[in-house]
Amino acid sequence: VDLIPERSILTPRPKECERFAGTWANDFERLDLLKKLSAKLKSVIVLKGAHTSVATPEGNVYFNSTGNPGMAKGGSGDVLLGIITGLLSQGYSSADAAMAGVYVHGLAGDLAASDLGMISMTATDLIEFLPNAFKKVSPA
Repeated sequence: VDLIPERSILTPRPKECERFAGTWANDFERLDLLKKLSAKLKSVIVLKGAHTSVATPEGNVYFNSTGNPGMAKGGSGDVLLGIITGLLSQGYSSADAAMAGVYVHGLAGDLAASDLGMISMTATDLIEFLPNAFKKVSPA
């Protein structure tokens, strides 16, 4: 934990997060530990899973409303990280890149699931639906 640079963006799954923050008994403990870890590391933490949450060092936690179980496939997290990194390169802050990236990633997953079904969709499908997802959230 001490080797993680400040202002990083971490994207753990719940079990990975437990290695840094410890275990939690319920959702309230999970949020408390997530906020404390984000503040301690001075980094943004994207806790992946159902209702992905984004914690900021200032103590805020945001919940994502997009995405579906069909996204729980190998490579999906890599796609998310690519989106967040792309937004960072465009000048977004760490928190804004994480929040926007999580939302668009989930939206691409929702579009893919609507067109292809959740069972067969892949991480590559998420990439193919990203242009449509960005188009939906971009001003006309």
